[in-house]
Amino acid sequence: IEAEVQRRKQLIHQSVERKAIISKCYKQKHPEVYILQDSFLAPDFLEIVRYCTSPDAHLHGLLRYIKSFSDKRIYRIPVFTEEFCQAFVDELENFEQSDMPKGRPNTMNNYGVLLNELGMDETFITPLREKYLRPITALLYPDLGGACLDSHKAFVVKYSLHEDLDLSSHYDNAEVTLNVSLGRDFTEGNLYFGDFSQDPTPVPKYIEIEHVRAQGLLHRGGQIHGALPIGSGERWNLIIWMRSSAIRNQLCPMCNKKPELVEAEGFGDGFTETLKDDVPETVNLCSLW
Repeated sequence: IEAEVQRRKQLIHQSVERKAIISKCYKQKHPEVYILQDSFLAPDFLEIVRYCTSPDAHLHGLLRYIKSFSDKRIYRIPVFTEEFCQAFVDELENFEQSDMPKGRPNTMNNYGVLLNELGMDETFITPLREKYLRPITALLYPDLGGACLDSHKAFVVKYSLHEDLDLSSHYDNAEVTLNVSLGRDFTEGNLYFGDFSQDPTPVPKYIEIEHVRAQGLLHRGGQIHGALPIGSGERWNLIIWMRSSAIRNQLCPMCNKKPELVEAEGFGDGFTETLKDDVPETVNLCSLW
């Protein structure tokens, strides 16, 4: 355990070093995809955002625009255009084939890209979270800090027949997760969802949900879930773990204790420490996790 703690403490420093090298040396194939534009977003998604930012928006009105699954508070929403997904995956493949250093998303995914290392946090993921996703999560997940999701971890994972086929049951270090299928062509590989992590039942009930290209699934980070094996082809998924410091400062979602914070760079794991001038900085990690 001590060795794993030390390994994880080094991850942030290693990531900063990789990001600097990539920024200096990597030649982008589609530089336009690094800066979020409305033209990347599906018209139906923009309509949902317009509704959620209207003065009279409410949950039942929002549910007319999106598909919900069972009672697990899982929702499917259109997110990107097909054209953007194609260009984005092409850029990701170009990066994968380059000789740049690559950090992997987590201990469960061996193939994928950390988007902050690629330089997409400030110009793409942050405005996507703040301007477009937060109005939606404010209505869907008010109890999880949906209106004040103030940080994130964003990465892309890849599944193919000769690499990662599936993903075992787990829950996310997030209050709310967005999982978008970017393509390419694949068969099978449905997602499955079980209980919420804090109230599992002796015999969990799982539901399967198909992943539709260019569309995303919003769910609570603590929802136990996984991905079934793909049958053929290749699939890329964009994952955004969105975090609310107002929620996780009370209880770390991973160790279920009041967090004792240690300093970190960037967003860290989404905790904050109130400074003397009461301006929170999202730069800390729970020392126990």
